[in-house]
Amino acid sequence: MNGSKSLTSGITSENGINYLNIGLMFLSLVAAYILPFEVFLFSYAVLGPLHYLTEISWLEKKSYFVKSKKDIWLFVVLVILITIGMFNGESRINLFLGSILFSGFIYALIILFVEKLALKLLLIFLTFIVSLIFNVNHYPDAIFLLFAVWLPTIIHVFVFTGAFILYGALKTKSTSGMISLAVFILCAICFFIYTPAGLPSTVTEYARKAYYNFKILNTTLYSLFGYGEMSIRDQAMFSNENSVKIMRFIAFAYTYHYLNWFSKTSVIKWNQVSKTRMSVIVCLWILSVVLYAVSYEIGFYALFLLSLLHVFFEFPLNHHTFIGIGKELKAMVRK
Repeated sequence: MNGSKSLTSGITSENGINYLNIGLMFLSLVAAYILPFEVFLFSYAVLGPLHYLTEISWLEKKSYFVKSKKDIWLFVVLVILITIGMFNGESRINLFLGSILFSGFIYALIILFVEKLALKLLLIFLTFIVSLIFNVNHYPDAIFLLFAVWLPTIIHVFVFTGAFILYGALKTKSTSGMISLAVFILCAICFFIYTPAGLPSTVTEYARKAYYNFKILNTTLYSLFGYGEMSIRDQAMFSNENSVKIMRFIAFAYTYHYLNWFSKTSVIKWNQVSKTRMSVIVCLWILSVVLYAVSYEIGFYALFLLSLLHVFFEFPLNHHTFIGIGKELKAMVRK
C-alpha cells in the first residue's frame, strides 16, 4: 500500500515526469545560484536523510539488485570500517580509505556475475591488492581522490544521476527524457560560464562553520578544474569567484539528486511500503533533522554511516545502469 504521497501525485505519464524533472532542475539551479552554501547544507540535512532511508528501503525490496542479499553484508563491514576511521583521525584505517572504496565499487560488479563464495572472496582480495599497487591509499593522488573523495560525493549525485536519466531515456526511447538530460548537463555548465549580477556575495557565519566537513570536496574540485591549489583552511573558499562557481555546481547536483528521487514514485514506486515501515522511516527522518538542527556537526556524524551505506548499497544498481546504457547503445548501432 502507499505510505506517502509525492511530487508526482497526478503526474503518471513518462513525459509529464520528465518535464516535472526539468522544472526541478531549474528550481535547483536558481536556488544554487542565490545561496549555494546554505542551499547545499539545507538539502543535505533535510532532504538527504529522507533520501537515504527511502532508497535503502526500496533497494532492500529489490534485493539490492544482486543475486543474493547476503552479498551486501560486505558493504556493511566496509562502511563500518570507514566510519571508524571518520571518528578517529589517527586510525590506520584512514591509510586505506581509497582502497576500501575502490574494493567496494568493484565488489559490487563482481557479485552481479559471480555466485561461488570462494571465487568472490578471491576476486575481492585481488581487487584490494590491485588497489594498493595503484596507490589509492594516499592523498592527494588522483586515483585516491577519484574513489575516496569524488565517488561517494559528486560522482554519486551528479554522474550517476545523469546515467539514470540517460538510461531511462534510451530504454523508453523518450525525446523528453533526452531533453531532460540535455537540460541537466547545461545547468551544470551554466555555473562556470555565467554569473548574474546582483547575487548575494556573503556567506553566513553558521554556514561557514557547518560546511567544515565538506571542504575537501571543494578544494579538490578547485584543483581538478585547473584553478590552482586551495587549502581547506583558506577562507577565500567562501568568496573566491571560482570557488563559488564550484559550490553552486555542488549545491545544484545534491539538491536535484534528492528532488529527482522524490519525483520518481510513480516510476519506481519506492513509496509503496507498509504503513509500519513508512512510519519508522518518517520517525527516523524527523529525528535526523532534529539532530542537524541541534548541531550540524552532530547531525553529520550521526548520519554519516547511513549516508555512506546508501552509496555502497547503490553500487550494484549503478553497474546495472551502465551495463544497460551499453546494451541500449549497442542495439541502436545495430539498427
